[in-house]
Amino acid sequence: MTARPAPAGGAPAGGAPVAAEHSPGGPAAVSGPSGLRGFTRRKPPARERCELCAEPLSGEHRHLVDTRKRSLMCACTGCYLLFTRPGAGAGHFRAVPDRYLADPDFTLDEESWNRLQIPVGLAFFFRNSELDRLAAFYPSPAGATESELDPDTWRDVLGHSRLAALLRPDTEALLIRRERESEGWGAGECYLVPVDVCYELVGRMRLHWQGFDGGAEARVDLADFFARVRAAARRPAEEDGP
Repeated sequence: MTARPAPAGGAPAGGAPVAAEHSPGGPAAVSGPSGLRGFTRRKPPARERCELCAEPLSGEHRHLVDTRKRSLMCACTGCYLLFTRPGAGAGHFRAVPDRYLADPDFTLDEESWNRLQIPVGLAFFFRNSELDRLAAFYPSPAGATESELDPDTWRDVLGHSRLAALLRPDTEALLIRRERESEGWGAGECYLVPVDVCYELVGRMRLHWQGFDGGAEARVDLADFFARVRAAARRPAEEDGP
């Protein structure tokens, strides 16, 4: 504990300092706008900083995945680049890539979707290297809800797809959306996206969700989100890997 200097007037031995008396309007009186200034002045919002080196961040910045804590970290450009090399940091931190890939030939029938046991028409899947298993999540009013995904089910339902073969552990996810039609779920659409984009989606849904089906505001926001994903996504190329 830091010792505080005694008041200028001192204090009686063995006792607390004596409060000084002031007449109304004297030096200690709090009146008028100047007296309220300390209560009404708003502090500027704290600037976001890199969670590794504390460097101030710009509005647009990159993310790392902490594979042990299963969490995202904001990173400056320098710290981000440190972990773009394979094996850097013994795999503790991994840089989230910025590629968006589309699978225009993707189809998923009703039976296959039911096997995934996802109660809504939206989910994302990624490989957790620390737990050595696949994870499936879907947005809900409470945040990201995890669904147990059997490895055999993953292989049978999604493992054969082009994008699944390109998926990088921890940092990328398969994002699947299926819209309900009059006769059930539609064929759907599938993208490989940075994993931080999926958590952005979860946050947006949690913010706008109302009622059982999400409500009109959530549906409009979801449509806008996927419009941006479609615009950023491209077909896989040779340089994307096997």
